[in-house]
Amino acid sequence: MDKLEREIDAIAAEAAFSGVVRVDRGDRVLVAKAYGLAHRGCDIPNEVDTRFAIASGTKGLTALTVASLIEDGLLELSTTARSLLGKDLPLIGDDVTVEQLLDHRSGIGDYLDEDSDVDIDDYLMPVPVHELAATEDYLVALAGHPPKFAPGERFSYCNSGYVVLALIAERVSGVPFHELVVQRVCDPAGMRDTEFLRSDELPGRTALGYLGTDPASKTNVFHLPVRGSGDGGIYSTAADFRSLWTAFFAGRIVPLNRVSQMVRPRSDAPSQGKRYGLGFWLHDSTDAVMLEGMDAGVSFRSVHDPRSDMTHTVISNTTDGAWPVTRFLAEQLET
Repeated sequence: MDKLEREIDAIAAEAAFSGVVRVDRGDRVLVAKAYGLAHRGCDIPNEVDTRFAIASGTKGLTALTVASLIEDGLLELSTTARSLLGKDLPLIGDDVTVEQLLDHRSGIGDYLDEDSDVDIDDYLMPVPVHELAATEDYLVALAGHPPKFAPGERFSYCNSGYVVLALIAERVSGVPFHELVVQRVCDPAGMRDTEFLRSDELPGRTALGYLGTDPASKTNVFHLPVRGSGDGGIYSTAADFRSLWTAFFAGRIVPLNRVSQMVRPRSDAPSQGKRYGLGFWLHDSTDAVMLEGMDAGVSFRSVHDPRSDMTHTVISNTTDGAWPVTRFLAEQLET
C-alpha cells in the first residue's frame, strides 16, 4: 500500500467516509477503493463498481448532450428557449438563449435557488417527489419563478436552467431526455454503468443515499425527484467518469473544437474559488476541469487535468461525505 492510499484510508476512517475513491494517471489506476455501506439495513458494502447518484455532476452530461445536438444542426448556441418552450414557462424571457442557460448567465428564476439560505437536507422539492419522473413532469416545478436579472448580466448558478435545457433537447430531438443522454454521451464515452435510475426501484450494485453517517440516518428517497433530469440525478461509477474524461478530451463525444469552447472560461465564480465554462467547472489557475454535485444523501467531485492526464473522483452516498477526501486530493494533486 503506497503513501497516498494510506493517507486516504486515514482520512476516510476519521470522517466515517462511505463511497468510492479513484485516482488515475494515464493508463495507470493509482487508487481504486471502496468504503462503507451501500445499503445499511442489509449490510451491503460499497464496491469500486457500485453506482451512486452524482447530483449536479449530471450537468456536464446535459451540456454535452446539447453540444451534440448543436453539432448535428438541431440547435445553435443562439437558439432561444422560447422557440421550443412555446407557451410553457412564460416567465422565462423571450431572449434567453441556449448559451446563457449553459453558462448560468440566463437570469431565469430557479426552482432550487442555491443563493438562498436553505438546508440541503430539508424537504426542498416544491411538488411531491414521486411526480417528477419524466422531464416534462418538471414543468410544474419550474413554473412561477420570476427572473433574477436580465439575460447575460452576470453568472448565477441555476438548476432550473439545466432542466430547461433537458426540455429543449427532448423537444428538438424527439427522443426522451434520459435516453438521449445515454445515446449521445454515455455510449460514445463507454460509460456502461451510467443512467437515470428511479430511486424507488434501484437495482443491485447501486448505493442508497443517506443523510448522515449515523447508522440511524434516514435515506434520501423523499428528498429528491424519483428520477432526475438535466440538473441532476443520474447514477454512475468512478470508473465511468475516468471514461468520460478520456472520451471528452479525445473528441469522441463532440469534436475537439467544441471541447475547447466548452472548457473556455466564461465566468469567474470567486465564492466557489473556480471559473465556469459551458457545463463544466474550471480550476481558477490551472487547466483542470471538474464536475461536482451535492444533494441530500449525495456528494460527488471528479477532476481531470488534461495536461497530466490525471483524474481523481470521489463519490459518496452521504450529504457531506466526499468533501474531506476530495479536499485532500486537491491539495495533493491539483498543483
